[in-house]
Amino acid sequence: MNRDGARKSIWQEEIKSFSSGSAFEKKQYDVAVVGGGITGMSTAIRLQKEGKKCILLEASNIGFGTTGGTTAHLNNFFDTTYDQAIKDFGLQNAKLLKYVGIEAQNIIKNNIREFNIDCDFENKTGYLFALDEKQEKQLDDIMKGASQVGLPMTYTETIPFPIPFKKAVVIPGQAQFHPIKYIKALAEAFIKLGGIIVEDCLCEGHEEQDNVIVIKSSKGNFRAQNLIYATHIPPGLNSLHFMNAPYRSYAIAFKLNGNNYPTDLGYDLIDPYHYYRTQEINGENLLIAGGEDHKTGHTEDTGECFSRLENYVRQYFDVDTAVYSWSSQYYEPADGLPYIGVLPGSKGNVYTATGFRGNGMLFGTITSQILGDLILAKENKYTDLFDPGRIKLIAGFPNFVKETATVVFDFVKDKLFVDKINSLAELKAGEAKVVKYEGESFAVYKESNGKNHFLRSTCPHAKCEVRWNSAEISWDCPCHGSRFNVNGKMLTGPSVKNLQIIDL
Repeated sequence: MNRDGARKSIWQEEIKSFSSGSAFEKKQYDVAVVGGGITGMSTAIRLQKEGKKCILLEASNIGFGTTGGTTAHLNNFFDTTYDQAIKDFGLQNAKLLKYVGIEAQNIIKNNIREFNIDCDFENKTGYLFALDEKQEKQLDDIMKGASQVGLPMTYTETIPFPIPFKKAVVIPGQAQFHPIKYIKALAEAFIKLGGIIVEDCLCEGHEEQDNVIVIKSSKGNFRAQNLIYATHIPPGLNSLHFMNAPYRSYAIAFKLNGNNYPTDLGYDLIDPYHYYRTQEINGENLLIAGGEDHKTGHTEDTGECFSRLENYVRQYFDVDTAVYSWSSQYYEPADGLPYIGVLPGSKGNVYTATGFRGNGMLFGTITSQILGDLILAKENKYTDLFDPGRIKLIAGFPNFVKETATVVFDFVKDKLFVDKINSLAELKAGEAKVVKYEGESFAVYKESNGKNHFLRSTCPHAKCEVRWNSAEISWDCPCHGSRFNVNGKMLTGPSVKNLQIIDL
């Protein structure tokens, strides 16, 4: 299985093609779903079960994006804490948020039972721990918010992790699973139910006509009554691109000496926080540790993020070797909650789901319920809470201003301050830069054998300048998170075009 990075994740040995037909076998569908991760796959199978004729398009292969790069914690305490949700959205909405985690886990469990899925699902207990006095205060606030919404959370004197801590809480009702085994089984069940999957098929855009949507793809055009963008963030230019900020997170899977692997889930309160779990792969336990998050394109040496994470883990765990290391992308919403519903600016039959923060497995799953009910004209209690058209100036406006200002700064700064280079000989083997060459800006990467890869450095999406990601050997856009390989091929949207190759 391929994914959107040069490094191999722990899940990637699950390899299979799922293309089940051509988009042109049927000229019109009830629902077209774009994106083959947990969000798209869960939503497609729910609607197919309800009698809708669905087609799913994936630009690469199933699980190529964040689902293939997650650490797959199924925790019902979210990155947006309940005390923060109470402040920004009120107690009743915070209580509603609590049920998202519970219902999303139930959807996953029901799918596992219905389709007899072997995906290493395990019920777990979560531990949240503070490492200093500032974090103690934060943990007390989290505890208070959880109590107000009715989420079980109690103080504990011990944790199953060899990390010194000041204060900790234990949270029952958590879980973990193998995300690719899970969506593989969903894909197989979807096809058996009559659904169509077309991989290596890039959705290039859509046109809303009177009673139908024309979907334009790299394999031709077709028509659908409804269109769902389950693509992390929708393509094109939309207000949502200014209400979400792209971030990267790092993960390493370690083999430990002995067999002293933690059996539950752990999270500290450092900013950015670290998180831990154990997974059996090929009969061998591995500790998965994650963290070192940063805004996409805003760290000069991304390789240092892996080094810092590995060094931190080695301080406390008896590490033998680092077996896998990878990074993944997620989006931070301006007001802390996802945007799931009708795409702003559309006529009402184009839908989106984005802004999941670090909780994509559960928010991606609950999307199947929310968007499924919208398309089936059923009421859903989460519709207003996650409405992409909501306005939350009090909660979200400071972050909106900050992230938008960052985008504008990146756009202007990178146009003005790219490196100047007089000769390609100045570039060292293995080095990459955005450079000025004969008055124009280019993204240049020189392989160890001296071969140069020359691209236009301007992202096709919103004309920002890309930046080099040394850890994943990719060009990343700091404005909205589009990513490209060294040959300019688009790895991650919202761009639907490649960087232009320059033939010297």
